[in-house]
Amino acid sequence: MLERLFQLQAHGTSVQREAMAGLTTFLTMAYIIFVNPGILSQAGMDFGAVFMATCLAAAFGTAVMGLYANYPIAMAPGMGLNAYFAFGVVLGMKISWQVALGAVFISGVIFFLISLFKVREWIINAIPLSMKLGIAGGIGLFLAIIALENAKIVVDHPATLVTLGDVRSLPVLLAALGFALIAALSYRKIPGAIIISILAVTVISVLLGLSEYKGIASAPPSMAPTFLQMDLKGAIEIGLWSIIFVFLFVDLFDTSGTLIGVSHRGGFLDKEGKLPRLNRALVADSSATMVGAALGTSTTTSYIESASGVDAGGRTGLTAVVVAILFLAAIFLAPLAGTVPAWATAPALLYVACLMARGLKDLDWDDVTEYVPAMVTAITMPLTYSIAHGIGIGFITYAGIKILAGRWSDMSIAVPIIAVAFLVKLLFV
Repeated sequence: MLERLFQLQAHGTSVQREAMAGLTTFLTMAYIIFVNPGILSQAGMDFGAVFMATCLAAAFGTAVMGLYANYPIAMAPGMGLNAYFAFGVVLGMKISWQVALGAVFISGVIFFLISLFKVREWIINAIPLSMKLGIAGGIGLFLAIIALENAKIVVDHPATLVTLGDVRSLPVLLAALGFALIAALSYRKIPGAIIISILAVTVISVLLGLSEYKGIASAPPSMAPTFLQMDLKGAIEIGLWSIIFVFLFVDLFDTSGTLIGVSHRGGFLDKEGKLPRLNRALVADSSATMVGAALGTSTTTSYIESASGVDAGGRTGLTAVVVAILFLAAIFLAPLAGTVPAWATAPALLYVACLMARGLKDLDWDDVTEYVPAMVTAITMPLTYSIAHGIGIGFITYAGIKILAGRWSDMSIAVPIIAVAFLVKLLFV
């Protein structure tokens, strides 16, 4: 049955190798079951329900990716978009999390439709590479400031807005230790570096009496507080189309970049550099976003950590199915997730931020009309505390500079349209 479903022999792999690859991928990305509930609970959502939604959305999306698209790519609520959901939309714009979930669901529907009708290629090709790099880097910087705040390394200040926190406090020291541990373990190529750091800092915190031990396993918590609580009508009535656009936009490029990156690493691309069954993979991704919103979590997307499983020999969807099974098993670990303090997950946020920001090195630093808008995008995201504002100001800057520099031909028609739309929103909405 497994041979018929996944064509193991044709891909030069075995059940044992796929199972080990699935375990490797899960350990590498399992931090999300601790980090995501911690972030979304700050927006007023029930921790236990979000924990369940995280595990189930990851299991569903990953299983569909494995069974339908036959790729060893795992899925879970995306880092960056969960921070935008909680801090940018709910806390920043004072919009209820139910309405925000509605916006996530609508973005998933649109993503699903453009995947079916192959509009994705036009959209991706219309956006300049420098802006894609700037957006990815900016989301990384946005995650970084959230991580530093959660660890109390950076605190507010009435004169300078932000300043250094009390570096002598134990939580700050433990957060610094956790970050150094992640970096060191990653350098040594030890699978699960992030989850090892989170658990190590949590154990130390419990032993020092800084965190309350709530147990390791129990019956799964109730999903009632978030299940089907999304407010679609509210999302449409309030006119959150710019927010829906950001959810869609970031998920679209994040997913595409992850699929291409992991596929290149695994040798899945054809002779023309294209990914076979791409539409199936995109349908799996968009379906997971819709299901995740219904369950009660922010945008679910493909994870770059899947590359660790590919490096371990994963070549088919069986790897993804193993990851999905492990996410289902994780629903019994809610007490352990509740024991993890904020300063234990902050290093994970900061490390992911570093990974996302490194794409800025690929900017064309010899062309001022390319790197300036990209850097404006990246810088304004954390400083305005909004991914949406960063994208909007970035597009306005890009279009303005290109027009004044006489470089009209560098832009597709989509760029000035997006720029004008954001300009109108910033000035009049």
